[in-house]
Amino acid sequence: MADYDYDLFVIGAGSGGVRAARLTALGGKRVAIAEEFRVGGTCVIRGCVPKKFMVMASEVSHALEIAEGYGWSFDKAKFDWPAFLEAKDVEIARLSGIYAANLGKAGVDLVHGRAVLKDAHTVEILGKNQTITAEKILIATGGRPWKPEDLPGIEYAITSEEAFHLPELPKRILIAGGGYIAVEFAGIFAGLGVETTLIYRGPNILRGFDDDVRAHLAGEIEKRGIKVILGCQHTSLEKTETGIVNHLGNGMAIETDVVMFATGRVPHVRDLGLEAAGVKVDDNGAICVDACSKTTADNIWAIGDVTDRMNLTPVAIREAIAFHETVYRNKPTHFDYEAVATAVFSQPPVGVVGLSESEARHSCPGEVDVYVTRFRPMKYAFTGSDERMLMKLVVDATSQKVVGVHIVGPEAPEMIQLAAIAVKAGLTKAQWDATCAVHPTMAEELVTLKEKQSPNTNAG
Repeated sequence: MADYDYDLFVIGAGSGGVRAARLTALGGKRVAIAEEFRVGGTCVIRGCVPKKFMVMASEVSHALEIAEGYGWSFDKAKFDWPAFLEAKDVEIARLSGIYAANLGKAGVDLVHGRAVLKDAHTVEILGKNQTITAEKILIATGGRPWKPEDLPGIEYAITSEEAFHLPELPKRILIAGGGYIAVEFAGIFAGLGVETTLIYRGPNILRGFDDDVRAHLAGEIEKRGIKVILGCQHTSLEKTETGIVNHLGNGMAIETDVVMFATGRVPHVRDLGLEAAGVKVDDNGAICVDACSKTTADNIWAIGDVTDRMNLTPVAIREAIAFHETVYRNKPTHFDYEAVATAVFSQPPVGVVGLSESEARHSCPGEVDVYVTRFRPMKYAFTGSDERMLMKLVVDATSQKVVGVHIVGPEAPEMIQLAAIAVKAGLTKAQWDATCAVHPTMAEELVTLKEKQSPNTNAG
């Protein structure tokens, strides 16, 4: 057998790469991992974690409004953006340090630098005159924000990555996009007192989600003061003395201080040397893999967002575990992508697991039963707020299994994690109904829904 420097070399120290490296090293293999930026990857450094801190900071303004309805009063309440950024960055540094320390404890060698493939068994660390060989290689480089580089004036726009480090909080912002990141940052900036406009080229936000969820959330975020413009996109950006003018396809011209594009993410494969190693990518630039994450090169695997299968941090971690089981424990394993719960930390937040109503009607063999409720959460009962909660169950009428759960409202992400257990287990509507409610809670509605929606009812 050829003599390699390592048994496994991992490119990318995000959540998936770190988990795979640690498991393999703990199993007695020689493992190294390379990271060109900071250990922790997108989720910890410039994604889920700092974004959730920003969401929680921005939710305080709404909590103060609710508190006044309960008799509280607050004088001179204000938000300190620089102080928040400092606290956020300190915590991110701490978490990144924990990731790095855990790699060291497992016996993984950490290489700081950009690793590129020279061939199927060799990587080069750019700028360090260093080459490393490995019997097996795992690519876990994640994704990066995409923006339309051919748009006139695009150089004046930022992405989500720069949004975490704005030197000052803008007074006005326009966010282009309609997915997770766009609606989450719209809620963040609006909650922090920024005049916020969200534009999206499609007919409604959150493409791919249940239509009731999309319509409900669009209405609710407008109640939070966010201006939503649909069916529209930029024609150009123009820098002026007082800001940036957003020229839109509908003829509108909106001046803001900051323009943020949240128009999707792409696999981070540029100049990675994939061709030299025999690793193929698809038309979207994602690394082609089989069910067990193996690429077209016999000794190279890929996991996480760089494969563009299901771009969620917990999924990348599960793919890492499956990779380890397959390659180093001789237990061919692939992750089951069915009924994976997800949350959108918009304001109000969204929690979803399973099939949308439309997906169920296309995939279920027979009829589909739909149960929907909209109500004002108890916490808003005497605050004057007209915010509403949405809960929806989608049921396969033949088997009576609950195949989809959709929630928009306070604590939706927390609820959906537990609802996902029931959906994944294939529990029936009767079993949901047999579960005694916890009162008074919002979640009790999930087990007390009795009235089926008429097929002819327009629930939107």
